Amino acid sequence: MIVPTPLLAGLRVLDIASFIAAPAAATVLGDFGADVIKVEPPDGDPHRSMSSGTGMPVSDVNYCWELDSRNKRSIVLDLKNPEGRAALDLLIARADVLITNFPRPVRERLRLRYADVEAINPRLVYASLTGYGDAGPERDAPGYDVTTYFARSGITETMRLVDAPPSMSLPAQGDHATAMTLFGAIMLALYGRERSGRGGEVSTSLLHNGVWSNGLLAQAALLGAVPDPRRGRQFARNPLANTYRARCGRWLSLVIVRADRLWIPLCEAMGRAELATDPRFVDQATRAANAPALLAILDDVFATRDLDDWRARLSAANITFGTFTSLAELGDDPQLAASGVTVETGRPGLTRTIPNPIHAAMAPQVPPGPSPDLGAHGAEILREAGMAETGIDALRASGALR
Repeated sequence: MIVPTPLLAGLRVLDIASFIAAPAAATVLGDFGADVIKVEPPDGDPHRSMSSGTGMPVSDVNYCWELDSRNKRSIVLDLKNPEGRAALDLLIARADVLITNFPRPVRERLRLRYADVEAINPRLVYASLTGYGDAGPERDAPGYDVTTYFARSGITETMRLVDAPPSMSLPAQGDHATAMTLFGAIMLALYGRERSGRGGEVSTSLLHNGVWSNGLLAQAALLGAVPDPRRGRQFARNPLANTYRARCGRWLSLVIVRADRLWIPLCEAMGRAELATDPRFVDQATRAANAPALLAILDDVFATRDLDDWRARLSAANITFGTFTSLAELGDDPQLAASGVTVETGRPGLTRTIPNPIHAAMAPQVPPGPSPDLGAHGAEILREAGMAETGIDALRASGALR
Protein backbone atom coordinates (compact mmCIF):
# COMPACT_ATOMS: atom_id res chain seq x y z
CA MET A 1 0.00 0.00 0.00
CA ILE A 2 1.28 3.46 -0.94
CA VAL A 3 1.26 5.79 2.03
CA PRO A 4 0.24 9.30 0.93
CA THR A 5 2.62 12.15 1.60
CA PRO A 6 1.28 14.19 4.53
CA LEU A 7 -0.36 17.37 3.31
CA LEU A 8 1.89 19.66 5.36
CA ALA A 9 5.12 17.75 4.77
CA GLY A 10 7.95 20.20 4.17
CA LEU A 11 6.36 22.96 6.24
CA ARG A 12 8.75 24.21 8.93
CA VAL A 13 7.19 25.45 12.16
CA LEU A 14 8.90 27.15 15.11
CA ASP A 15 7.01 26.60 18.35
CA ILE A 16 8.39 29.39 20.55
CA ALA A 17 5.63 29.21 23.12
CA SER A 18 4.79 27.71 26.48
CA PHE A 19 2.10 25.68 28.18
CA ILE A 20 -0.84 24.62 26.04
CA ALA A 21 -2.93 26.72 23.67
CA ALA A 22 -0.19 28.04 21.35
CA PRO A 23 1.97 24.88 21.42
CA ALA A 24 -1.11 22.74 20.78
CA ALA A 25 -1.70 24.65 17.54
CA ALA A 26 1.81 23.60 16.53
CA THR A 27 0.91 20.03 17.50
CA VAL A 28 -1.99 20.09 15.05
CA LEU A 29 0.31 21.28 12.28
CA GLY A 30 2.62 18.40 13.15
CA ASP A 31 -0.31 15.99 13.05
CA PHE A 32 -0.62 16.78 9.36
CA GLY A 33 3.08 16.35 8.64
CA ALA A 34 4.75 19.68 9.41
CA ASP A 35 8.26 19.64 10.87
CA VAL A 36 7.69 21.30 14.25
CA ILE A 37 10.72 22.59 16.14
CA LYS A 38 10.10 23.30 19.80
CA VAL A 39 12.39 26.17 20.87
CA GLU A 40 12.75 25.98 24.66
CA PRO A 41 14.56 28.00 27.32
CA PRO A 42 17.31 26.30 29.35
CA ASP A 43 14.82 25.11 31.97
CA GLY A 44 12.35 23.91 29.35
CA ASP A 45 8.69 24.64 28.69
CA PRO A 46 6.88 24.62 32.08
CA HIS A 47 4.27 22.37 30.48
CA ARG A 48 6.77 19.54 30.84
CA SER A 49 5.91 19.38 34.56
CA MET A 50 2.15 19.93 34.39
CA SER A 51 1.30 16.22 34.72
CA SER A 52 2.89 16.26 38.17
CA GLY A 53 1.06 19.40 39.27
CA THR A 54 -1.11 19.58 42.35
CA GLY A 55 -4.48 17.96 41.79
CA MET A 56 -3.56 16.33 38.47
CA PRO A 57 -4.15 12.60 37.95
CA VAL A 58 -1.13 10.51 38.92
CA SER A 59 0.56 8.49 36.16
CA ASP A 60 3.99 7.15 35.32
CA VAL A 61 3.57 8.75 31.88
CA ASN A 62 4.05 12.49 31.40
CA TYR A 63 0.68 12.59 29.66
CA CYS A 64 0.32 16.38 29.38
CA TRP A 65 3.63 16.68 27.57
CA GLU A 66 3.01 13.62 25.40
CA LEU A 67 -0.38 14.92 24.26
CA ASP A 68 0.66 18.46 23.37
CA SER A 69 4.22 17.87 22.16
CA ARG A 70 4.03 14.74 20.04
CA ASN A 71 5.94 14.66 16.76
CA LYS A 72 8.07 17.67 17.67
CA ARG A 73 11.83 18.19 17.86
CA SER A 74 13.38 20.18 20.69
CA ILE A 75 16.19 22.69 20.71
CA VAL A 76 17.26 24.63 23.80
CA LEU A 77 18.40 28.16 23.04
CA ASP A 78 19.02 30.81 25.65
CA LEU A 79 17.46 33.75 23.82
CA LYS A 80 18.76 36.16 26.45
CA ASN A 81 22.23 35.26 25.25
CA PRO A 82 23.08 37.27 22.09
CA GLU A 83 24.63 34.20 20.47
CA GLY A 84 21.54 32.14 21.20
CA ARG A 85 19.30 34.85 19.76
CA ALA A 86 21.48 35.04 16.66
CA ALA A 87 21.16 31.28 16.20
CA LEU A 88 17.37 31.65 16.30
CA ASP A 89 17.57 34.01 13.33
CA LEU A 90 19.02 31.13 11.30
CA LEU A 91 15.92 29.08 12.10
CA ILE A 92 13.55 31.97 11.41
CA ALA A 93 15.12 32.52 8.00
CA ARG A 94 14.08 29.05 6.82
CA ALA A 95 10.80 28.69 8.73
CA ASP A 96 7.30 28.93 7.31
CA VAL A 97 5.46 29.52 10.59
CA LEU A 98 6.46 31.01 13.94
CA ILE A 99 4.10 30.55 16.88
CA THR A 100 4.51 32.48 20.11
CA ASN A 101 2.52 33.43 23.17
CA PHE A 102 5.24 35.37 24.97
CA PRO A 103 4.01 38.57 26.64
CA ARG A 104 4.62 41.63 24.48
CA PRO A 105 7.30 43.13 26.74
CA VAL A 106 9.20 39.83 26.51
CA ARG A 107 8.86 39.79 22.73
CA GLU A 108 10.25 43.30 22.61
CA ARG A 109 13.26 42.41 24.75
CA LEU A 110 13.98 39.27 22.72
CA ARG A 111 13.28 40.91 19.36
CA LEU A 112 10.44 38.49 18.69
CA ARG A 113 7.81 40.92 17.49
CA TYR A 114 6.53 40.52 13.94
CA ALA A 115 8.33 43.69 12.96
CA ASP A 116 11.57 42.11 14.19
CA VAL A 117 11.27 38.90 12.19
CA GLU A 118 9.54 40.09 9.02
CA ALA A 119 12.77 41.53 7.63
CA ILE A 120 14.53 38.20 8.17
CA ASN A 121 11.83 36.21 6.38
CA PRO A 122 9.04 38.06 4.53
CA ARG A 123 7.29 34.74 3.78
CA LEU A 124 6.99 33.89 7.46
CA VAL A 125 3.54 33.41 8.96
CA TYR A 126 3.71 34.88 12.46
CA ALA A 127 1.03 33.41 14.74
CA SER A 128 0.43 35.24 18.00
CA LEU A 129 -1.64 34.14 20.97
CA THR A 130 -2.48 36.54 23.77
CA GLY A 131 -4.71 36.45 26.80
CA TYR A 132 -6.76 39.56 26.13
CA GLY A 133 -6.15 40.62 22.55
CA ASP A 134 -3.93 42.99 20.61
CA ALA A 135 -5.30 46.29 21.94
CA GLY A 136 -6.94 47.79 24.98
CA PRO A 137 -5.92 48.39 28.59
CA GLU A 138 -5.40 44.68 29.28
CA ARG A 139 -3.41 43.87 26.15
CA ASP A 140 -0.29 43.01 28.17
CA ALA A 141 -2.04 41.21 31.02
CA PRO A 142 -1.25 37.51 31.43
CA GLY A 143 -4.15 35.23 30.63
CA TYR A 144 -4.88 31.63 31.38
CA ASP A 145 -7.53 29.14 30.46
CA VAL A 146 -9.28 29.40 33.86
CA THR A 147 -8.99 33.15 34.36
CA THR A 148 -9.57 34.40 30.84
CA TYR A 149 -11.31 31.88 28.56
CA PHE A 150 -13.79 30.86 31.25
CA ALA A 151 -13.99 33.49 33.97
CA ARG A 152 -13.46 36.72 32.00
CA SER A 153 -15.72 35.63 29.12
CA GLY A 154 -18.75 35.11 31.35
CA ILE A 155 -18.89 31.34 30.98
CA THR A 156 -18.08 30.57 34.61
CA GLU A 157 -20.53 33.13 35.98
CA THR A 158 -23.27 32.01 33.58
CA MET A 159 -22.87 28.40 34.73
CA ARG A 160 -22.91 29.30 38.43
CA LEU A 161 -25.99 28.28 40.40
CA VAL A 162 -27.67 31.12 42.23
CA ASP A 163 -26.20 31.73 45.70
CA ALA A 164 -23.44 29.17 45.02
CA PRO A 165 -19.77 30.08 44.59
CA PRO A 166 -18.23 29.85 41.11
CA SER A 167 -16.73 26.48 40.19
CA MET A 168 -13.28 26.18 38.70
CA SER A 169 -13.06 24.93 35.14
CA LEU A 170 -11.07 21.81 34.36
CA PRO A 171 -7.51 21.93 32.95
CA ALA A 172 -6.98 23.09 29.37
CA GLN A 173 -10.60 22.94 28.21
CA GLY A 174 -10.36 26.39 26.66
CA ASP A 175 -6.73 25.98 25.67
CA HIS A 176 -7.34 23.17 23.21
CA ALA A 177 -10.34 24.94 21.67
CA THR A 178 -8.27 28.10 21.27
CA ALA A 179 -5.47 26.08 19.67
CA MET A 180 -7.84 25.07 16.89
CA THR A 181 -8.64 28.72 16.20
CA LEU A 182 -4.95 29.56 16.00
CA PHE A 183 -4.42 26.59 13.68
CA GLY A 184 -7.20 27.89 11.42
CA ALA A 185 -5.65 31.35 11.38
CA ILE A 186 -2.28 29.89 10.38
CA MET A 187 -3.81 27.89 7.55
CA LEU A 188 -5.65 31.02 6.36
CA ALA A 189 -2.35 32.89 6.27
CA LEU A 190 -0.63 30.06 4.43
CA TYR A 191 -3.42 30.10 1.86
CA GLY A 192 -2.96 33.84 1.49
CA ARG A 193 0.76 33.34 1.05
CA GLU A 194 0.10 31.03 -1.88
CA ARG A 195 -1.58 33.96 -3.61
CA SER A 196 0.65 36.86 -2.55
CA GLY A 197 4.01 35.21 -1.91
CA ARG A 198 4.25 36.97 1.44
CA GLY A 199 3.52 35.86 4.97
CA GLY A 200 1.94 38.00 7.64
CA GLU A 201 0.75 38.18 11.20
CA VAL A 202 -2.31 36.38 12.54
CA SER A 203 -3.53 36.33 16.09
CA THR A 204 -6.23 35.23 18.48
CA SER A 205 -6.81 35.46 22.22
CA LEU A 206 -8.16 33.33 25.02
CA LEU A 207 -10.72 36.04 25.80
CA HIS A 208 -12.10 36.20 22.26
CA ASN A 209 -12.35 32.44 22.05
CA GLY A 210 -14.14 32.27 25.39
CA VAL A 211 -16.70 34.89 24.37
CA TRP A 212 -17.14 33.18 20.98
CA SER A 213 -17.71 29.87 22.74
CA ASN A 214 -20.34 31.58 24.90
CA GLY A 215 -21.62 33.39 21.83
CA LEU A 216 -25.37 32.79 22.05
CA LEU A 217 -25.67 34.27 25.52
CA ALA A 218 -22.98 36.88 24.86
CA GLN A 219 -24.85 38.11 21.78
CA ALA A 220 -28.04 38.35 23.82
CA ALA A 221 -26.16 40.33 26.47
CA LEU A 222 -24.98 42.80 23.83
CA LEU A 223 -28.68 43.49 23.22
CA GLY A 224 -29.37 43.97 26.91
CA ALA A 225 -30.91 40.54 27.38
CA VAL A 226 -29.35 38.41 30.11
CA PRO A 227 -30.42 34.96 31.31
CA ASP A 228 -32.09 34.40 34.63
CA PRO A 229 -29.75 33.09 37.33
CA ARG A 230 -29.27 29.34 37.09
CA ARG A 231 -31.01 27.28 39.73
CA GLY A 232 -30.91 23.58 40.53
CA ARG A 233 -32.46 20.98 38.26
CA GLN A 234 -35.51 20.80 40.52
CA PHE A 235 -36.44 24.30 39.34
CA ALA A 236 -36.29 23.52 35.63
CA ARG A 237 -38.98 25.26 33.63
CA ASN A 238 -38.71 22.66 30.87
CA PRO A 239 -38.64 19.12 32.31
CA LEU A 240 -37.91 17.77 28.81
CA ALA A 241 -34.49 19.47 28.93
CA ASN A 242 -33.21 18.17 32.23
CA THR A 243 -31.23 15.40 33.89
CA TYR A 244 -32.69 12.25 35.46
CA ARG A 245 -31.27 9.52 37.65
CA ALA A 246 -31.83 5.89 36.70
CA ARG A 247 -32.33 3.05 39.16
CA CYS A 248 -28.66 2.06 38.91
CA GLY A 249 -27.57 5.50 40.07
CA ARG A 250 -26.38 6.67 36.65
CA TRP A 251 -27.74 9.84 35.09
CA LEU A 252 -29.14 10.68 31.66
CA SER A 253 -30.11 13.97 30.08
CA LEU A 254 -33.17 14.61 27.98
CA VAL A 255 -32.63 17.23 25.28
CA ILE A 256 -35.95 17.32 23.48
CA VAL A 257 -36.10 20.50 21.41
CA ARG A 258 -38.94 19.24 19.16
CA ALA A 259 -41.36 18.29 21.90
CA ASP A 260 -44.33 18.64 19.52
CA ARG A 261 -43.03 15.56 17.71
CA LEU A 262 -41.39 13.60 20.52
CA TRP A 263 -43.68 14.05 23.52
CA ILE A 264 -45.97 11.15 22.60
CA PRO A 265 -43.06 8.79 21.68
CA LEU A 266 -41.38 9.68 24.99
CA CYS A 267 -44.49 8.83 26.96
CA GLU A 268 -44.77 5.50 25.16
CA ALA A 269 -41.08 4.71 25.68
CA MET A 270 -41.53 5.37 29.40
CA GLY A 271 -44.56 3.09 29.56
CA ARG A 272 -46.73 6.04 30.53
CA ALA A 273 -48.80 6.61 27.40
CA GLU A 274 -51.56 8.25 29.45
CA LEU A 275 -49.32 11.25 30.13
CA ALA A 276 -49.59 12.25 26.47
CA THR A 277 -53.24 13.17 26.91
CA ASP A 278 -53.01 14.47 30.47
CA PRO A 279 -54.43 18.02 30.21
CA ARG A 280 -51.56 19.32 32.35
CA PHE A 281 -48.98 18.25 29.76
CA VAL A 282 -50.62 18.24 26.31
CA ASP A 283 -48.45 21.01 24.85
CA GLN A 284 -45.38 23.07 25.61
CA ALA A 285 -47.32 25.81 27.37
CA THR A 286 -49.13 23.45 29.74
CA ARG A 287 -45.97 21.49 30.45
CA ALA A 288 -44.18 24.72 31.36
CA ALA A 289 -47.06 25.82 33.58
CA ASN A 290 -47.02 22.47 35.38
CA ALA A 291 -43.26 21.87 35.29
CA PRO A 292 -42.87 20.86 38.98
CA ALA A 293 -45.55 18.19 38.67
CA LEU A 294 -44.09 16.77 35.43
CA LEU A 295 -40.57 16.82 36.85
CA ALA A 296 -41.70 14.80 39.87
CA ILE A 297 -43.36 12.24 37.59
CA LEU A 298 -40.31 11.91 35.37
CA ASP A 299 -38.05 11.55 38.41
CA ASP A 300 -40.16 8.63 39.61
CA VAL A 301 -40.39 7.03 36.15
CA PHE A 302 -36.66 7.12 35.37
CA ALA A 303 -35.87 5.71 38.81
CA THR A 304 -37.68 2.47 37.91
CA ARG A 305 -35.13 1.18 35.35
CA ASP A 306 -31.37 0.98 34.92
CA LEU A 307 -29.56 3.25 32.48
CA ASP A 308 -28.91 0.48 29.93
CA ASP A 309 -32.64 -0.21 29.78
CA TRP A 310 -33.43 3.46 29.26
CA ARG A 311 -30.74 3.73 26.62
CA ALA A 312 -32.36 0.95 24.60
CA ARG A 313 -35.92 2.26 25.06
CA LEU A 314 -35.16 5.87 24.23
CA SER A 315 -32.98 4.96 21.25
CA ALA A 316 -35.72 2.73 19.83
CA ALA A 317 -38.14 5.65 20.04
CA ASN A 318 -35.65 8.10 18.48
CA ILE A 319 -35.70 10.24 21.60
CA THR A 320 -32.79 12.68 21.84
CA PHE A 321 -30.91 12.04 25.05
CA GLY A 322 -27.39 11.78 26.41
CA THR A 323 -25.61 9.81 29.06
CA PHE A 324 -22.86 10.97 31.39
CA THR A 325 -19.56 9.19 30.88
CA SER A 326 -16.92 9.20 33.55
CA LEU A 327 -13.34 9.81 32.46
CA ALA A 328 -12.49 6.30 33.64
CA GLU A 329 -14.90 4.89 31.03
CA LEU A 330 -13.40 6.64 28.01
CA GLY A 331 -10.83 3.92 27.39
CA ASP A 332 -13.56 1.31 27.02
CA ASP A 333 -15.89 3.40 24.87
CA PRO A 334 -16.17 1.65 21.48
CA GLN A 335 -17.51 4.78 19.80
CA LEU A 336 -14.33 6.72 20.57
CA ALA A 337 -12.11 4.10 18.98
CA ALA A 338 -14.40 3.48 16.00
CA SER A 339 -14.71 7.17 15.13
CA GLY A 340 -11.04 8.03 15.62
CA VAL A 341 -11.45 10.05 18.81
CA THR A 342 -8.72 7.87 20.26
CA VAL A 343 -6.03 6.04 18.29
CA GLU A 344 -3.39 3.42 18.92
CA THR A 345 0.18 4.67 19.20
CA GLY A 346 2.03 1.35 18.95
CA ARG A 347 4.15 2.48 21.89
CA PRO A 348 4.49 0.93 25.35
CA GLY A 349 3.20 3.05 28.19
CA LEU A 350 1.20 5.50 26.11
CA THR A 351 -0.77 2.92 24.13
CA ARG A 352 -3.61 5.23 23.06
CA THR A 353 -3.84 8.97 22.56
CA ILE A 354 -6.17 11.67 21.27
CA PRO A 355 -5.53 13.07 17.78
CA ASN A 356 -6.79 16.52 16.87
CA PRO A 357 -10.50 16.55 15.92
CA ILE A 358 -10.11 17.35 12.21
CA HIS A 359 -10.93 14.44 9.90
CA ALA A 360 -10.01 15.04 6.25
CA ALA A 361 -9.88 12.27 3.66
CA MET A 362 -7.36 14.20 1.57
CA ALA A 363 -5.12 14.90 4.57
CA PRO A 364 -4.76 11.91 6.89
CA GLN A 365 -2.93 12.55 10.13
CA VAL A 366 0.52 11.10 10.68
CA PRO A 367 0.99 8.47 13.41
CA PRO A 368 1.38 10.06 16.85
CA GLY A 369 5.08 9.93 17.66
CA PRO A 370 6.82 10.58 20.97
CA SER A 371 7.35 13.99 22.49
CA PRO A 372 10.95 15.22 22.58
CA ASP A 373 13.37 15.18 25.46
CA LEU A 374 14.62 18.65 26.38
CA GLY A 375 17.10 19.84 23.75
CA ALA A 376 17.36 16.41 22.14
CA HIS A 377 17.63 17.72 18.57
CA GLY A 378 19.56 20.96 19.00
CA ALA A 379 22.69 20.15 17.05
CA GLU A 380 20.71 18.36 14.34
CA ILE A 381 18.43 21.37 13.83
CA LEU A 382 21.32 23.82 13.64
CA ARG A 383 23.17 21.64 11.12
CA GLU A 384 20.06 21.64 8.93
CA ALA A 385 20.05 25.45 9.19
CA GLY A 386 23.60 25.52 7.82
CA MET A 387 25.62 26.02 10.98
CA ALA A 388 29.03 24.41 11.04
CA GLU A 389 30.18 22.15 13.87
CA THR A 390 32.55 24.84 15.09
CA GLY A 391 29.64 27.21 15.47
CA ILE A 392 27.59 24.60 17.33
CA ASP A 393 30.49 23.93 19.66
CA ALA A 394 30.88 27.65 20.28
CA LEU A 395 27.21 27.97 21.15
CA ARG A 396 27.53 25.17 23.64
CA ALA A 397 30.62 26.72 25.16
CA SER A 398 28.86 30.05 25.58
CA GLY A 399 25.89 28.42 27.32
CA ALA A 400 23.52 29.55 24.55
CA LEU A 401 22.87 25.96 23.42
CA ARG A 402 22.22 23.06 25.67
